[in-house]
Amino acid sequence: MKILLTAKGTEWDSKMDPRFGRTEFFFIYDEETEKIETYDNRAIANEAHGAGPKTAQKMSEFGVEVLITGNGPGGNAGRVLAQANLQIFIGAGEMTVKTAYEAYKQGELKTA
Repeated sequence: MKILLTAKGTEWDSKMDPRFGRTEFFFIYDEETEKIETYDNRAIANEAHGAGPKTAQKMSEFGVEVLITGNGPGGNAGRVLAQANLQIFIGAGEMTVKTAYEAYKQGELKTA
């Protein structure tokens, strides 16, 4: 299963980015292959409007099944993500990527 975490960096010990739409990086972990991919999303910070839906659209290109983030996507981004039929977990905004992943595995995060 591919899991995407919103992050401020590209390593397991990076801080989570509590924002979805303007997250700095996608940290993507494939549980089957244990492969890590990252995507630099910092260019979205220059967008005046529509950052959430644009981030959701970009995220859908990676074929992830789970999203772990801090505050969760807004309404417009949520509608785009609903079409992708993935699970969304929130409440990881103050964690590192590794801690957030472990909290997800232990069932300690809220579903959005």
